[in-house]
Amino acid sequence: MTTPKTPAQIGYFMPAEWEPHEATWLGWPQNASDWPGKMNAIRWVYGEMVRKIAPGEKVRMLVDSPAIERRARRVLETARADLGQVEFFRWQTDRGWMRDSGPIFVCRNARSRRQRAIVHFHFNAWARYDNWRHDRKVPERASRQLALPLFEAQCRSRPFVLEGGGIEVNGRGTLITTEECYLDTQTQVRNPGLTREDYETTLCEYLGVRNVLWLGQGIAGDDTHGHVDDLCRFVNPTTAVLIQSRDPHDANYRPLAENRERLQDLRLEDGSKIDVVPLPMPAPLYWRKIQLPASYANFYIANAAVLVPTFNDPADREALGILAELFPDRPVVGIHAVDLVLGFGTLHCLTQQQPACA
Repeated sequence: MTTPKTPAQIGYFMPAEWEPHEATWLGWPQNASDWPGKMNAIRWVYGEMVRKIAPGEKVRMLVDSPAIERRARRVLETARADLGQVEFFRWQTDRGWMRDSGPIFVCRNARSRRQRAIVHFHFNAWARYDNWRHDRKVPERASRQLALPLFEAQCRSRPFVLEGGGIEVNGRGTLITTEECYLDTQTQVRNPGLTREDYETTLCEYLGVRNVLWLGQGIAGDDTHGHVDDLCRFVNPTTAVLIQSRDPHDANYRPLAENRERLQDLRLEDGSKIDVVPLPMPAPLYWRKIQLPASYANFYIANAAVLVPTFNDPADREALGILAELFPDRPVVGIHAVDLVLGFGTLHCLTQQQPACA
């Protein structure tokens, strides 16, 4: 049931990730080209993720077929995840990166309870890959499954393309994104011809924000061309962590330093400064000659835990310690992601939160 008005016009906004969830959406790993030679290891990573998420919320898992559902159940049972908290939806997917292709939820407070809706941002595989047509249908299917209104994001009377990993909100009116991802006019152009002002207007209309902040480049190796969820994340309404490199020879060193300078000058929706907490980078990881986007910023905030990718690196412990201080209300748990990052994404890229009604 598509609604003709924009979410902001009727009071909808995108909540922050740390606010209570009803569920986390995941797509069971099915595309072997994402993790060449590593699919068995990746399934066990999913088992561990579900084991940590399920104590606090439902897990809504997309599977292509009854056979894949049976395999997923065996892995989750062996991992001792709570299968009673897992709902399987037999919807065909192409890649299954739910942060980008899954339903993006907005909420409004009405009649003494929170109402929810879904925004359809017309996923096109980051304007890079050809296999996206099944993934694009996921928000519409979720709208029907959950009986929630569906907003079709548009700008200049055409579909507006956006991925969840390309935006970060504090739930109070501020959104952070990157120029590399959405304003580059040559590489992976999601919305040809749109200006910075077009993006800002559309983000405000469909996500209910009032304040759009732009960082510069993302990290090396990111095949999304600059997603912010490998770079900078809000941990509360006024505090953001920002990845920093200590190695002047690292390809990330200068772009990350420039983002730090830029973020210090930006302001929140109320005009106040952002409290910026640096997060370290692990040492560069490579597959053959390709640098992989290994980043501690790609953590996921679930109800029962904060899941943080780890890389067998000395900086793992430091990153976990910093995030543990920033999330005193829930445990911070490391999830081994050396194999996972072969797919050019880790925990946040795989997950999408569904806010609770209350």
